[in-house]
Amino acid sequence: MLNGKSILIIGGTGTVGKTLFYSLLMQNPRVIRLFSRDEHKQFIMENELGIIKSADNGNEIPSTANVRFLIGDVRDKERVMRAMEGIDVVFNVAAMKHVPACEYNPFEAVKTNVLGVQNVIEAALKTGVETVVYTSTDKAASPTNTMGATKLLAERLMSAAQFSRGSSKTKFVSVRFGNILMSRGSVLPLFVEQAKKKSPLTLTEPDMTRFVMSKERAVELIQKAAIESLGGEIFVLKMPVVRMGDVAKSVMEYFDNDSMRIIGKRPGEKMYEELMTEEESMRALELEDMFAVLPFFGERENYVMHYEEKAKPAKVGMYSSEKEPILQYAQVKEIIWDILNKGEVL
Repeated sequence: MLNGKSILIIGGTGTVGKTLFYSLLMQNPRVIRLFSRDEHKQFIMENELGIIKSADNGNEIPSTANVRFLIGDVRDKERVMRAMEGIDVVFNVAAMKHVPACEYNPFEAVKTNVLGVQNVIEAALKTGVETVVYTSTDKAASPTNTMGATKLLAERLMSAAQFSRGSSKTKFVSVRFGNILMSRGSVLPLFVEQAKKKSPLTLTEPDMTRFVMSKERAVELIQKAAIESLGGEIFVLKMPVVRMGDVAKSVMEYFDNDSMRIIGKRPGEKMYEELMTEEESMRALELEDMFAVLPFFGERENYVMHYEEKAKPAKVGMYSSEKEPILQYAQVKEIIWDILNKGEVL
């Protein structure tokens, strides 16, 4: 479905953005524009693709010709507008996502996670984009911190845009998922770095539970939401639950490090994560690998008809890592060791 499309990835040098980029590149798009403010990471990706000029002869190395790297910030509406000209599908994965950083710099989080999303919405409507997909987080469900609150507001902006777009045909969709274990800034790379140095692993709380998934699975479901959605939904991805103490223990065993230090919860952090609130479940449909939380606006019957036999009404209740089955330690160890053996920690 994305074959021959012109695609823009905003925040494309992060873990999810980069994985999405390489996945889309295999689907024969007409063009992919990768938009981010990190010139160093763009330079590295250009080298990986072999599309920079050769220092020896000035000739372009044979490579993928339909890739464009754009420096810019989602906070800059004019730059976003220019980047979006002629684009069919937009994936917005740009965000301030570190809980403590957002807590201590709340308005900076608002600028990126809220105003930045509104910039994308307005640019998409003006340029006639077909589909906009926004990636959110489990922390948007019943948020207790600034980061979660900004992501929840961004989800609401996306859903509202679907029903305030006037004559525009642009489709707006959000996807909400949990922790990607191997991603930059997540706890696993920190544990690995500490274990390699034989330093104590700094764990907040051993009994803390989290939803986890692989970056490849996240990207697969992001694309599925873009293709199969009607518009206005928040897709909540189904994923396994792990106990963070088990994650730390598996890393300690891998590196033969038996030292751990409990440091307690960070500001705004919860012992468990919610992916969908009870209120949201009342207006959600359950699909095979995700839930579709329907917007406040629009007729439920239209969504039921759109998904036909693929969906059923979701069970009413909070979808939380506190209530879902937790993976056994042996399963967690298998997942973590597989990541470490592949060298996938970014």
